[in-house]
Parts: sequence; structure tokens; C-alpha cells
Amino acid sequence: MTSPLKNINKEKVLRLKEELTYQQGQIVSKTLVQNDAISITLFSFFKGEEISTHESKGDAFVTCLDGAGQVTIDGKDHELKEGESIVMPAGHPHAVLAKENFKMLLVVVF
Repeated sequence: MTSPLKNINKEKVLRLKEELTYQQGQIVSKTLVQNDAISITLFSFFKGEEISTHESKGDAFVTCLDGAGQVTIDGKDHELKEGESIVMPAGHPHAVLAKENFKMLLVVVF
């Protein structure tokens, strides 16, 4: 059976925030799992970059790996710093803004 995990070393201790670099003026992503049940993606946002308001069909669990970001859910802003997490519920409008350089782990469960 093929592993659903991709783009990441197995059987090695990882520091997820080191799996991506910051690139000026960009959002960089690295998909680790993508199927009908779950999506796991690492993101790095250069300061000021954002993902505009949208909705997801699954509950989205975000963990800040580095820096600080602002997650807006239903029009309410929440600041995330390293080690903090938040859930963006399915079907609710949400957005992400890098208040400074910001790395996050996104797990969406469908």
C-alpha cells in the first residue's frame, strides 16, 4: 500500500517550521496529504501576504509554527503566535493574514 504522506521524510525527526522557507512577497505551500478525508499542508507567508476570505467544506485546524498571523473567522480577528492553534469551522467564512512572517500547519478534515 502506498503511503498517503508525500513531500516529507519518513522515520526522521522533523521541525515542521524548517520544511519551508520564507520568500519575499509570496505564500509558499507544501502539501503533505490530500485525499477525500483529510488535507495536511504547510504554509509560509511573507509579512503582509494573505489568503482572502473563503469557506471550506471541512473543519480546518491551524497551528502557528513560526511568527504571527491573523485568522479571521466570521468577521472576528484572532491572532496566532508560535504554538497556538485555532479551528475554522466548516462552512464559515475565514481568511489568513501574515502580521509578520508566519508559518502554519493546516489540517482540514472533511
